[in-house]
Amino acid sequence: MPDPFEAPAGTCVGHVHLKVSNLDRAIAFYRDVLGFPLNLRWRDKAAFLGAGGYHHHIGLNVWDSEGAAPPPPGRTGLYHTAFLYPDRASLVAVIKQVKAAGIPFDGAAHHGVSTAVYLRDPDDNGVELYVDMPRSEWPEDEDGHLLMRNERFSIDAYIAETEAMI
Repeated sequence: MPDPFEAPAGTCVGHVHLKVSNLDRAIAFYRDVLGFPLNLRWRDKAAFLGAGGYHHHIGLNVWDSEGAAPPPPGRTGLYHTAFLYPDRASLVAVIKQVKAAGIPFDGAAHHGVSTAVYLRDPDDNGVELYVDMPRSEWPEDEDGHLLMRNERFSIDAYIAETEAMI
């Protein structure tokens, strides 16, 4: 049997495209709270937002979902979209934006390989905001297999600790 196909190094998720119920509300969340610039709005039906001049990291549309309710719990679908920030200070900056907007967090955890906070967008889609640890610090067992954990932490303490480091 041939070796299974493996995606090459450097492959990554390029963007997420979400069905939303209210395009303006979704744009306001991803642009004004999370900080992704609006690059293109296609009529009143779709929008494309991206960081750093990239064409889009986030697509939003109301093609089949305008005015719709979120799917009920217990159904398959997107668990969350994860946005990787370049460093701890950048993560704290977006965390402060979310707090200032009055959006509640679902939780926060150190995973050994990353540190993340979790929240919901206006359409109840899960959102993870995170920063990776340096790869040299990723925990492994004695056989070299990756170990991850789920250690909860205080978001306010993380902000204070980060600001003290800067």
